[in-house]
Amino acid sequence: MKFIFMLLFPFTLFSLSTFITKSEYAQQLYKNPRGIACGLCHGKQGEGKLIAKYKHKNKEKSFVGPAINNIQYTVFYKALNSRIKGMPRYYLTPKEVEALYFYLHRNDQKKAKNAQ
Repeated sequence: MKFIFMLLFPFTLFSLSTFITKSEYAQQLYKNPRGIACGLCHGKQGEGKLIAKYKHKNKEKSFVGPAINNIQYTVFYKALNSRIKGMPRYYLTPKEVEALYFYLHRNDQKKAKNAQ
């Protein structure tokens, strides 16, 4: 019995540590949540991005991914859990949505501190 304990004990210690930080996890989610990266439509930092320009009934139009790095959490959560204006439905868990929001707002405290 002692032998089995000594054999398995190191694995329990190893399993207690995480492989990636919250920030790394959030970054990976932003880059590829469910096959389509958020940055493709919303820009590298969530600043918004022009996706396409096109003509419709002889009028120039554009399809834009809006900025998502400056919206409140409730608006962000609702947008991720509904299909609005071309936004794909990702079926993210609440923890994944929180991680994405954290990633987009990771510099907010630094900006506020530098403004003082």
